[in-house]
Amino acid sequence: MISHDILIIGTGFSGMGTAIKLEEAGYDDFVVLEKADEVGGTWRDNTYPGCECDIPSHMYSFSYDLNPTWSKSFSTQPEIWDYMRKVADQRGVRKRVHFGKEVTGARWDEERNRWEVRTSDGDVYDARVVVSGVGGLHIPNIPEIAGAESFAGPRFHSAQWDHAVDLTGKRVAVIGTGASAIQFVPIIAEQTEHLTLFQRTPPWVLPKNDKPIGPWKQKALEAVPGLNRAYRDTLYWALESRAITFNGHVPAFLRWAEKIVERHIARSVTDPETRAKLTPDYRMGCKRVLQSNTYYPTFNRDDVTLETTGIDRIVPEGVVDRDGVLHEADVIVYGTGFHVVDAFDYLDIKGRGGADLATTFRDEGVETYLGITVHRFPNLFFLLGPNTALGHNSVVFMIEQQAKYVIRSLTEMARQRADAMEPTRLAQDAFNADIQHRVKKGIWTQGGCTSWYLDSQGNNRTIWPKFTFQYWWDTRKVREHDYVFTRARERASVSA
Repeated sequence: MISHDILIIGTGFSGMGTAIKLEEAGYDDFVVLEKADEVGGTWRDNTYPGCECDIPSHMYSFSYDLNPTWSKSFSTQPEIWDYMRKVADQRGVRKRVHFGKEVTGARWDEERNRWEVRTSDGDVYDARVVVSGVGGLHIPNIPEIAGAESFAGPRFHSAQWDHAVDLTGKRVAVIGTGASAIQFVPIIAEQTEHLTLFQRTPPWVLPKNDKPIGPWKQKALEAVPGLNRAYRDTLYWALESRAITFNGHVPAFLRWAEKIVERHIARSVTDPETRAKLTPDYRMGCKRVLQSNTYYPTFNRDDVTLETTGIDRIVPEGVVDRDGVLHEADVIVYGTGFHVVDAFDYLDIKGRGGADLATTFRDEGVETYLGITVHRFPNLFFLLGPNTALGHNSVVFMIEQQAKYVIRSLTEMARQRADAMEPTRLAQDAFNADIQHRVKKGIWTQGGCTSWYLDSQGNNRTIWPKFTFQYWWDTRKVREHDYVFTRARERASVSA
């Protein structure tokens, strides 16, 4: 058994950010478990053509590691991944990482107030505190379609892009219009003999104000004291203002944004029937809002077909729609996103009293306190947990607040002379009652769609429904009365 005080899972922005803050705070006895052989998380794994961020580069980075040399307004996957590896090197994160360690489960030992964490290679780690930095975009959502296994050609998800497959001159069926499809479809359409996109629901796709950042601006951001910070702050408040559009307070802003997309479609797509198929019949923001300047014009091509009748089955020769029409294909690519709300179903985590996290979330709802801690699961901290994802600003901001909250929790445990803490049921229930009250008033619930933001009961368990500065305020200190603190060999006197 490998023993450490603190164990972090994952080396995306969450895991790296926590490791950096622990180091800064003087904590030395901690390790990071990473399933792959390199850092980077989502930005390491997603290598599909056209992969890039939809948050401005200077905001999608650590506030304490500003990068003045971003090449354009919205960075590509290789550039973001390069930034993360550079930060890992400069901040000494790598020395903390155990690579090739995929976590398969964890169990809380009530006698010792310690976690036992198992990995796929058979190792067992023993730790007082576990910080989960796995995020919500790491388990590809591949739909169950009859006959999929019979398909004669290659088929893969965008997050597991098979670069060995040459799409040149091939007939390609793309299933789904998730964020990745919006990015890779225009690129591979330049290579394929014919591309058929199977759309269930059209997304709202805003034009993308993406511009190169020239050398003179890069030099100025690097050389002028405070300029890079001021630019980032300006971006933060500009993005933060978008929350007003989605939280239901100013409906006129939402309609204005919808008209921008409608004009974008009208200017970009020549065929009226295709325009109608690409125009959403639900309110913007109900699903994730996407950005692209090249997606809509792709449907003007004679070698691109937009299919909206639905899929009946997959056969060796291709995809059969619900009208019985066979769309022949040599390759199938899934652009169907990830398991997000139900991602916890894939975790084997046993807490106090043998409580199973997946079962708890399935039966009682995916609920935490502040999106970070969970009743009956002491010393388990989630980063980008339930109801802390964003539709308007950078999640890196949220990650930084959560990493600081972890440090504050460790400090509070030391002050209490305790080695374990968990939120009370009362505090967790009160937090979630407030969140659900707010999301039900927002466009995510009122917009007339079904999205991956929602759980099986139709509750939004994904989005933070307030401003991000409110999250900063809510996490600025650990409220002692919202937690129960215990010592080893003590039984937590917490109501089940």
